[in-house]
Amino acid sequence: MALLVKVPHLLCVVLRSTTVTGVAEHELDDTDHQILELLSRNARRTMADIAERVSLSPSAVTRRVERLERDGVISGYTVVIDHAKAGRPLQAFMEVRFSGTADLEEIRATASTMPEVLAVFATAGDPDALIWLRVPDVERLGQVIEQLRRSGRVTGTKTLIVVDTWTRHIEVDDEPTAFSA
Repeated sequence: MALLVKVPHLLCVVLRSTTVTGVAEHELDDTDHQILELLSRNARRTMADIAERVSLSPSAVTRRVERLERDGVISGYTVVIDHAKAGRPLQAFMEVRFSGTADLEEIRATASTMPEVLAVFATAGDPDALIWLRVPDVERLGQVIEQLRRSGRVTGTKTLIVVDTWTRHIEVDDEPTAFSA
């Protein structure tokens, strides 16, 4: 899975996350991995540029990228946002516990309507789920927590506010792309 880094306005590739038992439809070879690495560094890179770097023709690279998209290895392309500059500097994680069998669909349904929720993770053990949040301030964080608490059969929550972050950085290419002026 590619790790997204905090670099404003950088376009990057989103690789499919897999479950513990998830297996790709077919094995990826070294060239596929090289293509994924290049796209992870700069998703606006041209097929010709990738082709030159992996010693294939642009059409062969296009076919491989289309196959990776079709197989779900590449699930989309997105920008990396500097959330502080976008008005949501506060980051938090919310542990959620359910009574009986966890009904994550109710939490997901609620979370999908809230732009402050970045992700919902089902976990093995305690807690039942972990929710990643980005909010403008502590007041809004409280409102989001209350809204999430009211969904499903939530019996308990614990919220952790992030005070500092370390991220493994992917080297970003500053080379011309198909979208450069």
